[in-house]
Amino acid sequence: MRDRASLDIPAGLEEEYYQISPDILQSFSKFRPPLNIYRFLENVGRITSYYKVGDRLSKEQTQELADLVAEGVIFVSRDDHPVYVKHISYQLDLVLLDKHLTESEIADIFQIALTRRMEAFFDQPVRLVYDKVRDDALVLTEYVWQDFHRSKALAKRHYGTHSLANHAVNCTLLGLHLFLAAQADGFRDARNARTVLDRTVLGLLLHDLGMTRVPALIRDKTKPLLPDEIQKIRCHTMSGYEMLSRLDIKFPEMERCVSEHHERLDGSGYPQKLSMGNISETGLLAGVVDSYCAMTSKRIYAPAMEPLAAAKKLLEESRRYPADHIKRLLAFLAGTK
Repeated sequence: MRDRASLDIPAGLEEEYYQISPDILQSFSKFRPPLNIYRFLENVGRITSYYKVGDRLSKEQTQELADLVAEGVIFVSRDDHPVYVKHISYQLDLVLLDKHLTESEIADIFQIALTRRMEAFFDQPVRLVYDKVRDDALVLTEYVWQDFHRSKALAKRHYGTHSLANHAVNCTLLGLHLFLAAQADGFRDARNARTVLDRTVLGLLLHDLGMTRVPALIRDKTKPLLPDEIQKIRCHTMSGYEMLSRLDIKFPEMERCVSEHHERLDGSGYPQKLSMGNISETGLLAGVVDSYCAMTSKRIYAPAMEPLAAAKKLLEESRRYPADHIKRLLAFLAGTK
């Protein structure tokens, strides 16, 4: 496939269109691609319509299209970005193959794909569905492993309205960035570094797994919770830990995300009232992003806080939360302005 640089494409055109690769073409329906397709005519230096959604390609046209893609002259419009994002999100590993997507576009794809996976998993938390979550999480870690700076665009994706799946994805994308920001030079070469990254991301995705065992009428209650309802909420960490065991998931990073994300440095958290020195780094990270993402998402019983105000509130509680992670969070927020 020819590189775009070898085509005499007019300046600015690449901001409106991106090139389709053979791998991406194969992911489309053979006779009815899901979005409009355009061909670049080198002799006149312009883009022209090749296929419109709703039409049907003939067998001959499908072969011609494949040949044109191999020549590097087939494009799709960035105006069709929402359609393309949804399509790729169902085959997430394609983001590793498509070199023409921007980091922002890829972040959209990961957010959509992971949310759909987590909705399915929270609805049916069984091993078969978890395996699909794991597969998509490993695509995410492979993507950032290639370039740690990619985590910043991912962390900017934040749902403003709470649901279990939205919260899981918010915490994961922000937690991934804070985790990588905390690593010293040479982390990539450290023994088991990639494994630790994989399991940390999965732990962040599943940290609130036990909330699926709390009745929705309690999770979404607008009035003050009764003592027994508070106790049911507080049991979600250990419920999640037990669910991991039943799913035969016994990795320490994941167990600690699930069981320790409500522990606090001063011992005021739950369920074990662990304190500084006894809470894992993974648990501390999960606690920060869990609290921050909950504060900055609208719930039935509470409005969303402004991001900076929420981060500053956590910093004021440095006796409970690790200040180093909060400072990295503040640095991230400062860089998004």
